[in-house]
Amino acid sequence: MRTVTTYLLTFIFSILSLSTFAQRMLKGRITDAEDGKPLPGATIKAGDIRGTQSDQQGNFTLRNIPDAIHAVEVSYVGFQTAAVTLSENDFLDVKLVRSTYQADEVVINATRVTDKSAMAYTNVSAAAIDKQNLGQDLPVLLNFTPSLVSTSDAGAGVGYSGIRIRGSDATRINVTVNGIPYNDAESQGVFWVNMPDFASSVSSIQIQRGVGTSTNGAGSFGATVNINTNALRKEAYAELNNAYGSFNTFKNTLKVGSGLIRDKFTFDARLSRVSSDGFVDRASSELHSYYLSGGYFGKKSFVRVNVFSGKERTYQSWNGVPEAKLRGDREGILSYIDRNGLDEEDARNLLNSGNRTYNSYTYKNEVDNYRQDHYQLVSSHNLSQQWTFNLNGFLVRGLGYYEQYRKDDAYANYNLPDVITGTDTLTSTDLVRRRWLDNYFYGTTFSFDYNSFKKLTASIGGGWNKYDGDHYGQITWARNAGNTENEHRYYYSQGIKKDFNIYGKLYYQFTDKLNAFADLQFRTVSHAIHGTDNVQIQLAVDQSYNFVNPKAGINYQLADQSSVYASYSVGNREPNRDDFTAATALLFPKKENLQNVEAGFRTQQGKWAFSANYYLMRYKNQLVLTGQINDVGNSIRVNVPKSYRTGIELEGAVALGTYLKWNVNATFSSNKIDNFTEYVVNYDTGGYNTISHGKSDISFSPNAIAGSQLIYSLRKNLEIALLTKYVSKQYLDNTTTETRKLDAYVTNDVRLSWTIKPAWANEIGFNLLVNNIFNEQYESNGYTYGYLAGGALTQENFYFPQAGTNFLVGVNFRF
Repeated sequence: MRTVTTYLLTFIFSILSLSTFAQRMLKGRITDAEDGKPLPGATIKAGDIRGTQSDQQGNFTLRNIPDAIHAVEVSYVGFQTAAVTLSENDFLDVKLVRSTYQADEVVINATRVTDKSAMAYTNVSAAAIDKQNLGQDLPVLLNFTPSLVSTSDAGAGVGYSGIRIRGSDATRINVTVNGIPYNDAESQGVFWVNMPDFASSVSSIQIQRGVGTSTNGAGSFGATVNINTNALRKEAYAELNNAYGSFNTFKNTLKVGSGLIRDKFTFDARLSRVSSDGFVDRASSELHSYYLSGGYFGKKSFVRVNVFSGKERTYQSWNGVPEAKLRGDREGILSYIDRNGLDEEDARNLLNSGNRTYNSYTYKNEVDNYRQDHYQLVSSHNLSQQWTFNLNGFLVRGLGYYEQYRKDDAYANYNLPDVITGTDTLTSTDLVRRRWLDNYFYGTTFSFDYNSFKKLTASIGGGWNKYDGDHYGQITWARNAGNTENEHRYYYSQGIKKDFNIYGKLYYQFTDKLNAFADLQFRTVSHAIHGTDNVQIQLAVDQSYNFVNPKAGINYQLADQSSVYASYSVGNREPNRDDFTAATALLFPKKENLQNVEAGFRTQQGKWAFSANYYLMRYKNQLVLTGQINDVGNSIRVNVPKSYRTGIELEGAVALGTYLKWNVNATFSSNKIDNFTEYVVNYDTGGYNTISHGKSDISFSPNAIAGSQLIYSLRKNLEIALLTKYVSKQYLDNTTTETRKLDAYVTNDVRLSWTIKPAWANEIGFNLLVNNIFNEQYESNGYTYGYLAGGALTQENFYFPQAGTNFLVGVNFRF
């Protein structure tokens, strides 16, 4: 906590010391070059920190511009971006030209927000991503954005990785790619491992925290991550990016593009390979992907086709490290071996592995093997000067399995008869099984966007999609197979999910200082699951939901670069597949409801910018783990009547001189279940013991998160940065028990970027990233469960350790 306080005090002192600097003031007007009409809401940027928007008459004022800034960038959706050199009279008359080349931005505009949306959000540019894109997954590259915590099963950011935002996990974060839903429809999760090196095709990302604006796909219960890959590059290009690092990590990426052909066509392609042995034993990844895109730009229409695919083969490291092993407690390890019945081979693996790199899996082919193909048709059509119509279609094809070696498993578990050999009857055998997913996800999204170029902008949009997924298991080998056929299918179920939504949004500028927005979404969902699950339980689920999600907010301009805002939003969310399949008749899951209040302040003054955002997220019937299990011993999530997350998010940036810049953010929050009851399985009685914890902390919800990027530019082509991340303690369950937690941690990374421009290439970039330079020993994820047996309580804690000091180095050739 002292580290966070130090950051904030230093940041505030820096702001106060810089606020007295006298700098120049710039005024201007932004208009449409075609008809001379003003463009309200145009964005004017002066450097990395300074920026404003034009008012209703297209006028703008930028105060206290540093003397080192000699040009500004002016942009407006649907118009060509203009770079304008500052003149001595300090008044700019900027006429922007309409362009279908900006249609990529128009397509995603309906699902993004701006400063006038009264919501908390962060924009991440492709340039910011490129600086650290050395093979690690996208969650790791977003690690320094506000309220975000990233984690990696393999411990080094390659393979299975994930994010939480404001404590909400991936199943509660809505992710779209070019406005098209990406979340798995059944689990509602996001598996970034299926998108290896996708960051190399990203042009921009917007993270909306809280409910956010209405969008397509899964209901947002913590945040929305809006990814755009469509960015026009008018000149032909080629890039070769290569990286190598610790744990035998390799990244090879080839990118080529045609530029704009005959002012109408463009083609882009990427081919990538990422591999790593992982920090954890055997937690290797072999990842391949490609991205193809072709666009047509007409006078009034734009069409782009995107085809991208990811193929992953990842050795499983899903079980984590038992607490006794992590702490090096030999007596505790021996007790763990005894109570869990580990055989000689598994016990030897546990005893002889590294305390932080232990992996319980040893079978050579214990892998997750999955391929996901995406097909997108994205289009935008200018119906008039005020109206734009966007229509998209998509298909996602997924197919793959994870393989497991099972020792001495009962035939009955696989719908197989016992095997008779001579006079002996075998009831179990060693075997290898595969659990398959075979699915299709397809649909459409659309929006009609209106801009009066006066006081009103509006959108009417929505989407429809259908998921058709088969789940089945196969036996591919058995030591004593009897009459079992190869690839014997021992369970099968089908899930069908349909989702339709329609929304309307409007922004209205009442005065030069006051604007408001309203956003109303109707969403209807049906989910059917039939067949048998992997423990031979019959499934018969047919559930439908209708949700109405209103949102509204106001924004008031206090001064040219200072504003306050407030908003209220409602989100609703259906249970996921596991909630249904694990449920019992007495504990059938209900829908979840979230009411979200956001209120904040933003300001920019000369060399510094600052924002503060307060949030309250109050849940009704949030699904959480309570310790309860179903008839076959699987944990089930149960609705708790009342819970909440509330906190304040602080963001700032300051130019500490000509060459030194500091970006910092911090979140302080309280995340509670109003009245939590823990259920402890009692094997002595066959029931539960219950413990009332009253108001308790929600699991994996740190009360403090802070990020810092201190960047020093020695010259235009050489930059060094110190990247710091602090995460306070997190509890593994909802009991607020100190013996079941992840300890607080602070990591520090150093990033070095150097570019040169030889005669035979546009640019050569050298990047070095040294992670965790102080070798912090920390764990970013884990889980726990407990039970009573023989009159004693046993609590099993498991952790996912992250790598100590490690490095990645890359060389990028751009032609």
